Amino acid sequence: MDTQELKQRAHDLDVTVWVGKSGVDAVVDELDDQLSNRDLVKVKFLRAARAGSSTEEKAADLADRVTAELIETRGHTAVLHR
Repeated sequence: MDTQELKQRAHDLDVTVWVGKSGVDAVVDELDDQLSNRDLVKVKFLRAARAGSSTEEKAADLADRVTAELIETRGHTAVLHR
């Protein structure tokens, strides 16, 4: 499946993982579990999680930690695929 198709499928997805002040470390296991059950997951980065870095940097870090592909970031939301 190409990136454009994944973006179209992700459009109607609800956010199921929120990254807050505890940071990326706090959601790695949950995101890994969700990616095991479905191939696309939307992640929202709350203001407290973004302190000092961009959403793109945080999303790329999170994708690396769960061995997933970062499909896109839009605003403060990222879509990951495995």
